[in-house]
Amino acid sequence: MPDSNFSEESFFFLHIGSVCRSPALTCTPHISVIEAARLMREHNIAGLVIVEGEKPIGILSVRDLRDLIATAGENLAGYKVCDIMHAGVTTVRSQAYVFEAIFKMAKNNIHHLPVVNDEQKLVGIINAIDLLSQQTRSPLYLTQEMEAAESIEELKAINSRILEMVRSAMSAGAETRSLVQLIAHFNDGFTQRIITIMENQEGITLPSRAAYLALGSEGRGEQTLRTDQDSALIYADDISTAERDACQRFASRLVDALEYVGIPRCPGNTMASNPQWQHSLSEWQQLLEQWISVPTGERMVNFGMFQDFRTIHGDVSLENNLHEFIYAATRRNMLFFPYAAKNIVRFPAPLGMFGRIKVERRGKNRGKVELKKAGIFAITEGASLLALENNVDKGTTWDKLEKLGQMGVLSTKVSETLSDSFSQLVKLRLQRQLSDLAAGNKPSNAIDPLRLPEKSQKRLREALRGVNQFLRIIRDHYRLDSISR
Repeated sequence: MPDSNFSEESFFFLHIGSVCRSPALTCTPHISVIEAARLMREHNIAGLVIVEGEKPIGILSVRDLRDLIATAGENLAGYKVCDIMHAGVTTVRSQAYVFEAIFKMAKNNIHHLPVVNDEQKLVGIINAIDLLSQQTRSPLYLTQEMEAAESIEELKAINSRILEMVRSAMSAGAETRSLVQLIAHFNDGFTQRIITIMENQEGITLPSRAAYLALGSEGRGEQTLRTDQDSALIYADDISTAERDACQRFASRLVDALEYVGIPRCPGNTMASNPQWQHSLSEWQQLLEQWISVPTGERMVNFGMFQDFRTIHGDVSLENNLHEFIYAATRRNMLFFPYAAKNIVRFPAPLGMFGRIKVERRGKNRGKVELKKAGIFAITEGASLLALENNVDKGTTWDKLEKLGQMGVLSTKVSETLSDSFSQLVKLRLQRQLSDLAAGNKPSNAIDPLRLPEKSQKRLREALRGVNQFLRIIRDHYRLDSISR
């Protein structure tokens, strides 16, 4: 490991190969668990990497052995490593930066990462303790603090430090997609910790047949920063009046607690505490049927917000039922797709002749480009619409674009171009939001392209070209030119 005089920023930029433990202690999947336990005791380690042909295929931890001892009884000697190991393993390349390992550990809630070379052969291992000893502001350290917090007041202090972590990671050159997914990981964990504290200290719980849903960008797991709340509540049709009252108490208290720790309420009141966003399963089905069968302006806005819903806490079967209903409802109303597409293509990317970036001419964003309207909206909504048509109902925009490319709905080249465009636009948005927050201002999506370095201006142009290419694809795919206006 590097000396302690390394700054956190320089530590982020070290290659994994220079800080990992090498070689890693390994075994094959076919040895007995007793032999594996002896290896771990002899070398005083808490885990073994399981390999076949020098390639890692699993992990065996002390916890795995403990659980086996508690259940196997006298049959312990008959077990092999392959019987209890965690098959499949998250790895990191030796040439990757330290921040990539930190993000993977925090996102997947794991403590060991096998390090591999370009041929995916094992070259070492890195663990959370090594990284934590160097990084007090790292995502791993904050994750542990968040999970140990015993009060909402403690979480409020931790929330303010998450922004510092994001800012540090951005300065260190963290890859946009990984960073956004890490932010989503923190958002989920933060909300779940508040819910646990509510249950343990206030006795406020969500009934067993109900679910708290994240919507919009949080539902997709790709919020840049958690600037406001977008949520909904769903419960089974046959819950009692007392359980419905408990749902309302839960939603109201959670919204208040999130606001207290620094996550503002949604200006449009799209929150689980609002009765308009709190319904039984059948009520949600009736409402969605209306939005889909008669896709007028406000209904399209509501559907667009709700479409990428995801369970943060509660009964996941309700979410699955609703996804199935939406898929069936859109098949009963196939005109929904072109009408939704017409709403998306209303916002072309602001590119003029010879690639000139066009800015807003009036209003509060005069002289600037509003990134959400300029391209983020088109890519997220377009990807979600094509994904819905092809029964892909979950994941980030990056995930959906990759899946659409694999399915042949989009060409591989178009899928990669759109992913790059989306990453660039999201990165600029995140940089602007961090700058606004540092200055004590409300986060904005608007940037002045003339203030960008020349290289960033070029990337912005390329991203906007990708947006317009996508809009042409959507227009052709849904034959919008043949639909009467």
